[in-house]
Amino acid sequence: MKKFRSFLLQKKIAPKWAIFALDLLITCFALAYAYSLRFNFDFTLIHIPDLIKNVFLILVINSTLFYLFKTYEGIIRFSGFQEAFRSVSAVFYSFFFLLLINLLMAIGGLQQVTPISVVFIYFFVSVFLLYGYRLLVKYLYKASSDNRDAIHVVIYGAQLNGTILKKTIEQTSENEYQVVAFIDADTDVIGKNIDGIRVYAFSQAKHVFKDWNIKTLFFAKTDFELDEKNAVVDFCLTHGVKVMNIPPMKDWIHGHLSIKQLREVNIEELLGRPPINLYNQHVIDHLRDKRILITGAAGSIGSELARQLSAVYPALLITCDQTESGLYQLEYELQQKYKLGNALRVYLGDVKDEVAMDNLFAKYQPQVVFHAAAYKHVPMMENHPSEAIRNNVYGTKILADLSEKYGVERFLFVSTDKAINPTNVMGASKRIAEIYCQSLQTREELPIWDDRIIRMHGTPRRTKFITTRFGNVLGSNGSVIPRFKEQIAAGGPVTVTHPDIIRYFMTIPEACSLVLEAMTMGKGGEIFLFDMGEPVKILDLAKKMIQLTGLVPGKDIELKFTGLRPGEKLFEELLNKEEEVIPTHNKKILIAKVIGYDFEIIQKSIEELVVLAGRNLDEEVVRQMKRIVPEYISNNSIYESIDGQRLSTSLYSSLGR
Repeated sequence: MKKFRSFLLQKKIAPKWAIFALDLLITCFALAYAYSLRFNFDFTLIHIPDLIKNVFLILVINSTLFYLFKTYEGIIRFSGFQEAFRSVSAVFYSFFFLLLINLLMAIGGLQQVTPISVVFIYFFVSVFLLYGYRLLVKYLYKASSDNRDAIHVVIYGAQLNGTILKKTIEQTSENEYQVVAFIDADTDVIGKNIDGIRVYAFSQAKHVFKDWNIKTLFFAKTDFELDEKNAVVDFCLTHGVKVMNIPPMKDWIHGHLSIKQLREVNIEELLGRPPINLYNQHVIDHLRDKRILITGAAGSIGSELARQLSAVYPALLITCDQTESGLYQLEYELQQKYKLGNALRVYLGDVKDEVAMDNLFAKYQPQVVFHAAAYKHVPMMENHPSEAIRNNVYGTKILADLSEKYGVERFLFVSTDKAINPTNVMGASKRIAEIYCQSLQTREELPIWDDRIIRMHGTPRRTKFITTRFGNVLGSNGSVIPRFKEQIAAGGPVTVTHPDIIRYFMTIPEACSLVLEAMTMGKGGEIFLFDMGEPVKILDLAKKMIQLTGLVPGKDIELKFTGLRPGEKLFEELLNKEEEVIPTHNKKILIAKVIGYDFEIIQKSIEELVVLAGRNLDEEVVRQMKRIVPEYISNNSIYESIDGQRLSTSLYSSLGR
């Protein structure tokens, strides 16, 4: 037995010819045994020439059938249902051919080649032996290869994916893992065994983890409720158990799961909200035949908008950005996935370049504009106020003015929750851009339309200017999560600005889907707010990300507090104190009821601001920003001193404050 165990542990795979020969030998033995049983083991009654003739016949038939059914191709120690089915099928056909030969002999008045009783006994004995020896080798190998040093793991989800995952772990993990239990929420399977492994309820997980010294839990379910998944992950992290994910079935390699595809649970999966339906028929009907322009198309929001709009197949999709590489990659991705052909146009240009933007509008005549281009990094803009104004304010003004000039139907401006009671240059610049778009909507004077537009379409309707505000999006360029991942991968420290800082998070696909729906809902002049869910404490986020990698915060990875960055505040607000909200038919979308602004005064103030920015007079730029947005109070910034100075009140009174 020790020698046999040693042989099994060598992990050598028997050659195909050996399995083929063994299967033939077993069927020949089964036929001989059937003859013996038929004659009660009285060998004097057996006609040896007939037996030899039948053995030769079985050899010929089964050699052909085993070759056709490829019964020899499976690895015996990993035999499963498919391998067993192939063997049984081959034997069944040999049984059928023997019966057919006997039937033909009987019709011809000749003596049967093989007694009918022998044929039936042969079939059942062959099936038993062929399947039985495969099963025996499989379980002997499993018993002999048990590794006491293997990591005990639990699979969450005892349904089809769970059993497939168990088989994959046993076959391809090189004995690194040993599945000792299933956990499932389905009461129909709790308490039962699957392939010898017991299924437990989640309420029993604490005892399972302790009794088996569990080190890892694999998620075999992919259709999780977010609360359920968070509860399981939190429980595992509390007990020092690493959590791994199975990919969706569509991502399996050639329909088969590989152990190499198992990945750690990402923090994005735990921060995300319940999935939403990106297929919105109202949005599709509204955009399908339109010419659509997206600025900032290479960014996180712009590129996702491009993906979702590509799925609608608009008449023309124009992607604009000043980032060459990002724009090229986006074009390649969209053409590969959606085959847009000439319906996709790429425009490399800067929104601050009025001539280039005018050329873009004149060339492509967009009907809908999504303006997502912006500088958004708070500390960076705090050090470059003039550049923030040139890009975020002047760039928006250029696009908004051109939208009116060329008769664009709808102009959607992607803003931020940092525009609410701003404490930094970036947030204030976005608020000023919001104000300009609002004032365009409410001014009484009609815009001067381009003659080409009037010749093509007649006098167009006024552009509807719509603004959307939302907070941080998961996985966006430069966001906190990618930075934490890099710091953890480098061994730390993980830097958090303040122990009490909180932020709202939303997935990029959800944010963009709500942007599209808000665009179709807007009648002009609205500021739409998105339900951002519950705020997340950044310190807790950092700790959880460290734990998800199997490390201990403060022990394996140091946590370091760096202090609030220039312009940063502890929490973002959803509304200005002077604003109210109006619900919409979509509970995730609200309308902020904001005060109005006089276009002439706003236009003049912004023109002065742009002139100051063009001269790089940063302090004067910030001073003018505070005149336009009096609720802009700097925080942790060199511009706090301006708040203590007396500013001209003429702008406040002119704005009707």
